[in-house]
Amino acid sequence: MPTEGPEELRINWEDAINRIFAEVLICPRCNQAYDSLVAGYSRKPSLNAFAPRHRNCPRGDECDARKLITLCADCARIERLRGNAVDASQALETYMLDCRRDLEESLDYLAEYWRDDVDLPEDDDLDRKLEDVDPDAFREESEWRRRLEEEYLLYHHEFRERHRRLPSPGWRSEYVEEIRELGYDTLLGD
Repeated sequence: MPTEGPEELRINWEDAINRIFAEVLICPRCNQAYDSLVAGYSRKPSLNAFAPRHRNCPRGDECDARKLITLCADCARIERLRGNAVDASQALETYMLDCRRDLEESLDYLAEYWRDDVDLPEDDDLDRKLEDVDPDAFREESEWRRRLEEEYLLYHHEFRERHRRLPSPGWRSEYVEEIRELGYDTLLGD
């Protein structure tokens, strides 16, 4: 799905990830092919259009969340993006690790941090779950987590297809154990 923004700046994430899988790196800013791109993080809303994992953000163009950006060296210099040069395999690993970080944040949110976003009455039981207190927020978080899990499985599959070792292979089982302990299902296993 394309991201929100001007027509010439929309990024089709599925196309971008398929190019990485095919080991073709295209700079989303200048649309040129390169052997490597600069991968870095930024909170600048002006770079949102170049953050394919940030697509469909409910805050849109004004979002100042930390985002993974990949640009060619020239575009990175123009946009003042600091980062490291990565080839296609390294880009795949970088995206996978970024997806893991988002999954861990979702897990932390479901376990505890949602309480910071919801006004709980003083006499309310602090052991209640998000789905009992705010079903709409829980539904949104569950949809977000499911999308992240599907994305993670896409990376996992691609690593297996390339006969490459997964970075930190025990992460998946730890995540599954923690999400199951909270009482939730996951696409990542039992």
